[in-house]
Amino acid sequence: MMSNSEKILQLIKQGEGLELEFKEARTGLNRDVFETACAFMNRIGGTILVGVSDKGEIKGIDPQHAAQMKKDFVTAINNPQKISPPAYLSVDEIILEDKLILRIYVPESSQVHRCNGRIYDRNEDSDLDITDHTNRVATLYQRKQAIFSENKVYPFAGLKDLRVDLIEKCRKMAGLWIPGHPWPQMNDLEMLQSAQLYQTDHETGKSGVTLAGILLLGQDNLILSVLPYHKTDLILRRIDLDRYDDRDIVSTNLIDSYDRILAFVGKHLSDPFYLEGTNRMSLRDTIFREVASNILIHREYMNAFPAKLIIERGQVKTENASKPHGFGVLQPETFTPFPKNPVIARFFRQIGRADELGSGMRKMMRYGKAYGGADPELIEDDIFKIIVRYPDMTTYPERPAIVKITDPAQVITGPESGPESGPESGPESGPESGPESIAKRIVMALKTGPLSRSQLATALGHKSISGKLNLNIKQLLEKGVVEYTIPDKPNSRMQKYRLTKLE
Repeated sequence: MMSNSEKILQLIKQGEGLELEFKEARTGLNRDVFETACAFMNRIGGTILVGVSDKGEIKGIDPQHAAQMKKDFVTAINNPQKISPPAYLSVDEIILEDKLILRIYVPESSQVHRCNGRIYDRNEDSDLDITDHTNRVATLYQRKQAIFSENKVYPFAGLKDLRVDLIEKCRKMAGLWIPGHPWPQMNDLEMLQSAQLYQTDHETGKSGVTLAGILLLGQDNLILSVLPYHKTDLILRRIDLDRYDDRDIVSTNLIDSYDRILAFVGKHLSDPFYLEGTNRMSLRDTIFREVASNILIHREYMNAFPAKLIIERGQVKTENASKPHGFGVLQPETFTPFPKNPVIARFFRQIGRADELGSGMRKMMRYGKAYGGADPELIEDDIFKIIVRYPDMTTYPERPAIVKITDPAQVITGPESGPESGPESGPESGPESGPESIAKRIVMALKTGPLSRSQLATALGHKSISGKLNLNIKQLLEKGVVEYTIPDKPNSRMQKYRLTKLE
C-alpha cells in the first residue's frame, strides 16, 4: 500500500493538468491559488500542491510560515468577499524529499463560484476567466444543475412553505457550533441564500427554494409533493426474519430524519463501555452519526429507490440510491471523497451533524472494529451500501425446519416430530408436556424481548398460536408470569407478550 508521500510523488511525475496544479511559494500564498481553487470547484475538482514549481521541482515552503499560510488560505476561502459562495476546504502538510509542501484537495462543487467577482473555469493546465463569455457561463450553470439535482429550483416554493421553527433551530445550532457564525445575524431569506437553498434559475430567471432547501427545511406536504416517494425505511429484523420486529418509515425533512435514525439505533443497539485515553466515548453514537448523515447527504434524491437502514443479527446494513464514481468496496487508504450533494453536506456541517468530507468515513473505519469486531464495509454502486457489525450477545431461537411431506397423513407444525407436535395431542396437551415443557419454551423465547403472537409462534416453530400453545400462554398470563404490553387493549394489533418481574 502506497503512503501519501508516494502518491504525491506519482502525481508530480504526471505534471500539471486538468486536475493538478503546482504553486511555487516560500513564505506566503500567491493570489492565483484562489483562482485555481475556484476553477477546480467549477470544473471537476483537483489538487493544488503548494511548494512545487511549474516544472515539478519540489522546492518546499518555509516551515516557520506553514501555519500562517494554512490559516490565510482557510480564512480567505471562507470569506464571501474572496470566494462566493464561500467554500470549506482543508490543507494538509506533506514531507517530500525532506521538504514541506502543502496539499489542498478541492472537490467539485454543485455551485458556480466566483473569485473576486470573476468566474473561473479549468482548461487543461490553466485557469480561464469566463465571466464575460455568456454562453460558457450558461453552459456551466446548466451542467451543475444536471449533475447535482439538489440545485433544482422550484419557483412556486417560498418561505411560507418552509418550517420557520426549523430554520430558527438550525440558526441557533450553527451559532453554537461555530462561534461567530453569520447566520444568527441574518433574516430567514438571507440565511437561505447564504446556504444556497434559495437560488435563481440561470436559464429561466425565476427564483425559488431549491430541492436541497425543500428537503432540509420544508414542510412535510411540500416535500412529498416534490418527491412523493421520499422516505427512509428503518427496520429491525432479528426475530421475525420474514417481516420485521420493529419499523419506522421516515418521510419528513432531513434534520428530523437524522434524529429519528439515531433514536431508532439507540433503541435497538447496545453501547458498550469504551475508553479513549481517560475519557469515555460512545462508539455506537460516533459510528452511527456518520452512518445517519451518509444516508441523508450522499443520496440521489431523483431516484425513487427508498433508503433503508436494517438492523439484523450482528450487523446493520444501509442502502441508498447513488451516482457512483467508482464501483466496489471503498478502501480508506485510496478513497477520494466526492460530494454527492455538496449543499446539503455543507448545511449539515454548519449545524454540527457531519464531519469534513472524507474524515467521517475514516472515523467510522477507525472505531468500527472496536465496536463490532470487524471493519465496516462501504460498497459503491448504483445502490450505495454500508455494513457495520455490532456486539450481539442474543441467543436466537432456531427457525423451523423445512420438511418435505411425503406421507399425506404426516402433519408437521415445527421442528419437533412425534405425537406431541400437533395442536391437539391427547392428554399431554397441558403446560408440562414433552421433554421440555411448552411453558418453559415460551419463557425462554420471551427472554429475548417482547414478542407479538406471530413472532412468538415463529420462535417456537409453529404457524400460529393455537391448541396447546394457546392454552399454555393463557395459563402463564393467569399465573402472572407473562403479561400484555398493552393490558387495556388485549386485542390490539400492536399487542405483544412480555415477561413480568415474577420471572
